[in-house]
Order: sequence, then C-alpha cells, then structure tokens
Amino acid sequence: MRKILLIGAGKSASYLIKYLLEKSEAEKLQLIVGDLDEENAKKHLGNHKNAQAIKLDVFDKTSRENAIKNCDIVVSMLPARFHIEVAKDCITFNKNMVTASYVSDEMQALHDAVCEKGLVFMNEIGVDPGIDHMSAMNVIDNIRDAGGKIILFESFTGGLVAPESDTNLWNYKFTWNPRNVVVAGQGGAAKFLQEGTYKYIPYNRLFRRTEFLDVDGFGRFEGYANRDSLKYQSVYGLDHAKTLYRGTMRRVGFSRAWNMFVQLGMTDDSYTIDDSENMSYRDFVNAFLPYSPTDSVELKFRHALKIDQDDTIWDKFVELDLFSNQKFVALKKATPAQILQKILMDSWSLDANDKDMIVMYHKFGYELNGAKHQIDSTMVTIGEDQTYTAMSKTVGLPVAMATLAILNKKITTPGVQIPITKEVYKPILEELENYGIAFTEKEVPYLGYNPLNL
Repeated sequence: MRKILLIGAGKSASYLIKYLLEKSEAEKLQLIVGDLDEENAKKHLGNHKNAQAIKLDVFDKTSRENAIKNCDIVVSMLPARFHIEVAKDCITFNKNMVTASYVSDEMQALHDAVCEKGLVFMNEIGVDPGIDHMSAMNVIDNIRDAGGKIILFESFTGGLVAPESDTNLWNYKFTWNPRNVVVAGQGGAAKFLQEGTYKYIPYNRLFRRTEFLDVDGFGRFEGYANRDSLKYQSVYGLDHAKTLYRGTMRRVGFSRAWNMFVQLGMTDDSYTIDDSENMSYRDFVNAFLPYSPTDSVELKFRHALKIDQDDTIWDKFVELDLFSNQKFVALKKATPAQILQKILMDSWSLDANDKDMIVMYHKFGYELNGAKHQIDSTMVTIGEDQTYTAMSKTVGLPVAMATLAILNKKITTPGVQIPITKEVYKPILEELENYGIAFTEKEVPYLGYNPLNL
C-alpha cells in the first residue's frame, strides 16, 4: 500500500479525505491523517480499513519527522505559515508535497533544493488559488494556440451563501475564516492595470469602486479589487496585456454597506480597546461616534455616515443588532476588528441546514486576425451540507487529484510550483467536471475594461 500523509483535518479536508478513500482500493492507498486532535481526525475516516488517524503536533520535531519519513507523499492542510518545517522535512526524506496555500518566500527559496532531489512541491492547488489558475490558463493557452493575443484578463472569486440559504439583508454569511473577511483589503492599496495604466485604490476607497458581474441563473454580483492584481502577470505570460484585474465577489449592495464599517474604523486591527469585555454592542458603536448630550447613538450613526431616513441600507445595520444594550462584546483587550467579527458571527454564521456557494468569473479579451474578441467563463458550485461544503469540495478535490497524479507519476516536473502547466491542469479540470465543478464559456462582444465606478 502506498501511504499518503495528510497533516491537518480541518474544514477543507472532508472532500479530500472522501476522494482518497474512495480511490484507496483501486489505487492501493493507505491514508494517514495526522491532527493535533486525533478524535477530530477519526471523525473524517469512519473506521475505513485503509485509513488511520494519528495525533500529530507539527511543532514536535520527532513525531513530525517520523510521520513524514514513513509515507510516500505529504499533503499539508495546515495554516500556510506552518508549511515550511514540513517542506524541509520532505526534502530531507525525499518526499513529494502538496498544499493549497500561496507560495511563500520561504517555500520558493527551497526550489533549487527540491529540484536537486527531483521532487514535486505542488502549491496553490485549491480553489483560489488553484482552480482559478487552472481554468484561466486553460482558456489563455487555447487562445494562444489559436494564434490569439491576450489584451485583457479579469478574474473574480466569491465564497458566498447559496441562494436557498440567503436569509439576511446583506446576502452574505461566513463560509470560511471570518477574520479574513473583516480585515480584507488592508495592508496597502489595491493595484491593477487598466488599459495600459497602473491604477491604485487605497483601503478607504476599496469598497466604493466595484464592478458589476452577471452570472446566468444566479443574478448579479459585484467585485472589488484584490490587493495585488499583478502578482501573476508574468506567471500567466501576460506581460503585454493592457488590463489585469483580480477581485472578490459579493452580492450587490454588500460593499457599500461594508464601507461604512471601514469609514468608522471598525475594521481596524492595529490597537486594542480598553474595557472591551464590558462593552455592549451599542457601547462599541458609540465609541466611534462624537459625543452628544441629546442625540441617540442611532442618530449619530446616521449623521456620521450620511444615511438618509428612507435609505434601505439602514435596515442592514439594524438587522445586526449593532445598537443592542443586551448583547456584550465579552472579549478582553480586543481590537475593533475582533469585536466586529464577533458581532457579525451572531448574524452571519451558517445555520445547520445552510449551504454555501463558490462563484468564479473570468473575462478574457484577445485579438485574433485583426479583430477583438471576448470570452466570459463562469463556475458555480453549491455545497451539500455543513460537512461537504462547496468550499471543501473546490479546495479538497484539486488537492487530492494532484496528490494521486504525483504518486502515479503523471505529474513529474520537479520544483516548487503552481498548477499552470497543461501537464497539471488539463487532467484535473477534466476530472473536476465529473464532480460537477465545470466552467461555462461563452463568446460575448468585446467591451474592454468595464469602467463602472472605477
């Protein structure tokens, strides 16, 4: 039996484990799941005869090394900052490695050593990053193979709530790490390329400069810019493209309301609030508003943010119980962002029967035979339940498929890499279609860059 070591049995591991166990008989696989909580690992395995759960502390050098040296390939589903020690052990013990995380500088620095050992370290093979890379390169390579030249590329991804579970005025619920949602966009201006000109959006304007996107069967969405849209320009071979824009998708109206939290300073994570554990939600809101001996917190909030009496956006804030005297922060020395996260989790946590949804949208503008063309490519995946979510499906399945392909020597090019070559993305995209993860591509009139609000 060929041994696969999976380190980390978090929310994204359910489909990954299911896929590998379903393949275990035919492919002669033994899956070893290592987690700090051994019982949590066991829950995913269901007493499968080809699976084993072990307690594994990634900071325990001895147990980590023993687990890695006794397997054939390592899949790390740990938080990104913990991959590096696993990666070093994989080099030491000549093991291939797969992760869904972005390639860190520390990981990239291992490239030469990985190549010298003839190993494959596949990274960014989840959904975003992952499926976004593969689906984009598939179309880009097809256009190039036909003699076309890419002049525009836009890409958007959203982790959202499925339409049947969309039950609040924000049209949003947390389907992944809430903290990442609260602090999204911070740490520098968003940078992108528009018609050959570099553009920048500072954080305080990020959520007011959005683009509308329509997905057949699912209605209208909006997209706001990621921090660095140019990160993959050279990687994708798009150095001569005039427009490059990568963004995050939400339902229309979300960004305008979220921007009000930004303007007040509620998303700030750089300082702590004194006596935060004794604050009511109303106290927290009031802490950001000017003093008035006569005006209510509600009135000051409206005035500070210029919310008219008949503006429907007001109902979004009321729905969150922002002005409650009965709900308390109960967090010591918390930052504004941490407190806002707690408030939002009261209203935006998925209910037991809720389903999540992943939406991806690519736009490709290109020149061919003297004419300009455009292809729009969309993908929507809806989860089954709280275990087999759309997020775990779109993250876990590509990881599992790449792992098996490396084991079977179908992916052999060595080095620290991401899935942008045909050797990698062609078979994985084809297999993903069997699991309902498929892109719909259509030719549309070339419109160039959508200037709406930008």
